[in-house]
Amino acid sequence: MVSGLDSARKQLQWQLIMRVKISILASALLLAVFTYSINGQFRLFGPKQPRPTPQPMRKASALISKQAPLKVNQSLLKQTTHDNTRIVVSIPKQRAYLMIGDEIVADGPISSGRRGHESPTGHKHVLEKDPNHHSSLYGDFVDGSGRVVRGGVSARIDSAPSGTHFAGAPMKWFLRLTEDGVGMHVGVLPGYPASHGCIRQSADGAKLFYDYVKVGTPVDVGDY
Repeated sequence: MVSGLDSARKQLQWQLIMRVKISILASALLLAVFTYSINGQFRLFGPKQPRPTPQPMRKASALISKQAPLKVNQSLLKQTTHDNTRIVVSIPKQRAYLMIGDEIVADGPISSGRRGHESPTGHKHVLEKDPNHHSSLYGDFVDGSGRVVRGGVSARIDSAPSGTHFAGAPMKWFLRLTEDGVGMHVGVLPGYPASHGCIRQSADGAKLFYDYVKVGTPVDVGDY
């Protein structure tokens, strides 16, 4: 008899505990729903948060790594002649140096050959000077009026569309370094090796180097 009463009492206690737990869970659920509803109403009817101002699209020129401009030692430049200069090109530093002996007359930015088209290194000489040279390999296909129909082509690989002809890319102030056409000339300087093998220079740098060297001037290209 006593055992039966104890069992009934325990069952009643368990039922009370379960009711309390259910009541607590229900209250928590109602509170969560109420909070979500209040927040939703605030977002719907309250003051709107200002949208972030979109950043203007950057120009392509802004993405180009800025290199230090041409530097010229004016006192040394006055001593410079075609017969006492030499050129040193540093591939790691992406700089070209016009020098008298071991003294730097001018120091300018370059862009050498990209991967797969690395600029040839070693001891070389200026083989040719041409102030208005044009590439015989890289350029554009243009129509009779000079309008570019296809740009950035290779005369060796690409076929000219009907009614067009190949126009070689300009290589102003060209200094030829190899028989197969690699040289130094004016070009785009993105801040890293990007050419097909030539050594691009800024317009002012290419002109200065051109003016103070001759055919036969030594040129060293490498890890300087």
